[in-house]
Amino acid sequence: MATLSVLCVHGVGNGDRDQNLQPSWTRAIGDNLRRWQPGLAVEFGFLRYDDLFDHAPLNAAVYGKALAELLASGAIHGIGDAFGATRGLLEVPDEIRWTAGMVAQWSSEDRLRAQLRERLLEKLGEGSFSLVCAHSLGSLICYDAFRRDPDALAGKTLVVTGSQIGNPFVRDCFAGRIEPLPSARRWYHLYNRDDHVLTAHIRLDAPNFAEVQTEFDQPGALLNHDPIEYFNHPDAQTRVWPDAAGGATSRAVTRAFGAIDQAAAPAARPSAARGVDRRALLIGINDYPDPTNRLEGCVNDVFLVSAALQERGFDAQDIRVVLDHRATTANILERFHWLLDRVPENGERVLFYSGHGAQLPSYSAHGEVDRLDECLVPYDFDWSPQHAVRDKQFVEFYSQLPYSSRFVAIFDCCHSGGLTREGGLRPRGIMPPDDVRHRDLLWDEATGRWRARGDLRAARPTYRMGRGRGLHELGDARYDRERRELGHRGAYMPVIYEACQEGELSYEYRDGASSYGAFTFSLVKALRETPARARPPTFRQLAARAGEQLAALHYDQSPNLAGPRRVLSGRFPWTAGAARRRTGA
Repeated sequence: MATLSVLCVHGVGNGDRDQNLQPSWTRAIGDNLRRWQPGLAVEFGFLRYDDLFDHAPLNAAVYGKALAELLASGAIHGIGDAFGATRGLLEVPDEIRWTAGMVAQWSSEDRLRAQLRERLLEKLGEGSFSLVCAHSLGSLICYDAFRRDPDALAGKTLVVTGSQIGNPFVRDCFAGRIEPLPSARRWYHLYNRDDHVLTAHIRLDAPNFAEVQTEFDQPGALLNHDPIEYFNHPDAQTRVWPDAAGGATSRAVTRAFGAIDQAAAPAARPSAARGVDRRALLIGINDYPDPTNRLEGCVNDVFLVSAALQERGFDAQDIRVVLDHRATTANILERFHWLLDRVPENGERVLFYSGHGAQLPSYSAHGEVDRLDECLVPYDFDWSPQHAVRDKQFVEFYSQLPYSSRFVAIFDCCHSGGLTREGGLRPRGIMPPDDVRHRDLLWDEATGRWRARGDLRAARPTYRMGRGRGLHELGDARYDRERRELGHRGAYMPVIYEACQEGELSYEYRDGASSYGAFTFSLVKALRETPARARPPTFRQLAARAGEQLAALHYDQSPNLAGPRRVLSGRFPWTAGAARRRTGA
């Protein structure tokens, strides 16, 4: 009779003392494995670790602070919609409080993490476990241990459910990046977007990794965090357990599903120019619903940039465009998936946005306005986080890109919040409604005037679009040490061209009878003035030349450039005349 040994690692909630936990896990996992290999003998081991947290008592004062930080960071998946988090902590269920506190404790205490790793590896060495199943906090313990000691997982299958590994707050503990587990036979991440206990999607492209969508919504349950629901989900039963069980029948089923996955996956289609996988997404919005917010040059900007890219080797079919009323929040985010999901090594991506920008005064977990978050302004923007493309969302799409890939983002918009439209120049930013402006104002009794809140703008730096920050609870020195120990360079950082410096405005320009963004017009002009066979400028030189063009047009705005220093000093990759050389013209 075949035998399979399973190590189970529970999540938050005093799992060591829960008398129902071991029988329910044993029954669910065992039944699912034996469905694919009848007669399989399944042996179980359970990791006990709650005692390692006992030195910091579980109380609301300790963990309330951690939860407030997580909520303020936007790191809790779906929490605002599910529980009205902006109304304060009292409405958040206890399990989220305790999870936030234990995750914060785990992330901040070196000694605790080392003890948990040691205990897990010691338990793993007690038996011949070939399958590890971990839930919630247990998934963090496992990933942390197996990233640092890859041999411990060699040849084994890892199944994680209700996991916080991809949570932005947690990802900082891994120095900003989630890396594959190459020694694992297979790593399955069972993900439910309706699980509200700090869970997150994992953006990872590795041959032995699979994220399985196991969506469920338990009647009467707000959290949807039950591990048994994950284990018994139909997609887990047909995708995960056949492979984990082994045996001839399950191998045949696994091969069949593998073929389906491969056929369904979007194939990378290299551009004809150099055999490089290239894509560009261009967004332009002129006709905002409010007539006072309408612009003139954004659609022209998109066609100008598309032409410039095609002159430099992009195929027309590698460029997608979304304009005006089609550029809703949902449509923009859906196209972000097309642009930035499954980017291969050495892939090349371009994002261009022309339209309004804004700053959202955002609430903390205590219901206090404590920061300004930059955002792009989609067609359906209404000054709510649900209808804005925020910095945090953008960062989630690019932070896991391969280091060898190249991603350039170009923003021709303002991010200044309250702007005026007086005078002849038209800035690309919109005036917030008075109820939103009120969040950024206070009454100065001494002068009898309303004025901007200096504490809001000074105490919490603005989250500039594309400059995604984590909480960095580890501190810079520890963050860098973790990054070196984990053997990677931290979160991926794109090259970002912005139309203006912080505090400046981005304006429109009329070239004869046609309107453009002054920055876009100047950037493309600087590109086109580079001779076809001349050495391409560096990213820095191109920004400087665009600035010279703006100055020549008498615009008081200077392009801003951000990105890794070594990349910014490198040559602009898309050279003039590439399209002609490709076609032999």
